[in-house]
Amino acid sequence: MLKERDGQNPHQIGGARANLLEVAIGREVRHFRTKLGMTVADLASAARLSPGMLSKIENGLTSPSLTTLQTLSQALGVPVTSFFRRYEERRDAVHVKAGQGLVIERRGTRAGHQYQLLGHSGGLMGRVVVEPYLITLTKDSDVFPLFQHEGMEFIYVLEGEVVYRHADQLYTLRPGDSLFFDADAPHGPEEMITLPIRFLSVISYARDES
Repeated sequence: MLKERDGQNPHQIGGARANLLEVAIGREVRHFRTKLGMTVADLASAARLSPGMLSKIENGLTSPSLTTLQTLSQALGVPVTSFFRRYEERRDAVHVKAGQGLVIERRGTRAGHQYQLLGHSGGLMGRVVVEPYLITLTKDSDVFPLFQHEGMEFIYVLEGEVVYRHADQLYTLRPGDSLFFDADAPHGPEEMITLPIRFLSVISYARDES
């Protein structure tokens, strides 16, 4: 459970927004320090800071002056601008309201498997692509245990009951059950026991950079 600190209510986001920069700087200082194998005492001594002050900086509890940042950059052997790297990174989120996921064509769609894409991660610079789907199987759907594609897949059953195949293994999945597997092996619903069946499928794979 979150506790109040320094008289602030942890459920109020105003204070959190105000110190995003301090938190980002602190994380970078800690990252470079640990990368060099330095202790807090080591870096504090090299930067002529007290260990307590350095601890506050690393935990985003204080706003270091430019002079302090320059001293830390010299002690760590990195440019001052490197401390702002994470703060300047763009962080995206995809919000999909209930029932508004993009219905797309994938292998299995012709067999009556409905795919709703719930988001997409891995922009032009991303090395890993993540695709979350809501998959629905009905009485019009065919069994198809022969899906194969690159990457890893995680499925989580929301409704219904299905016997799901992965390679030569069969798994009976009910609401709340999950399965995480190498998607390069043949996989898919072997037997649909209780309909409709709805499950989340999250597929991740490395971006083809060729």
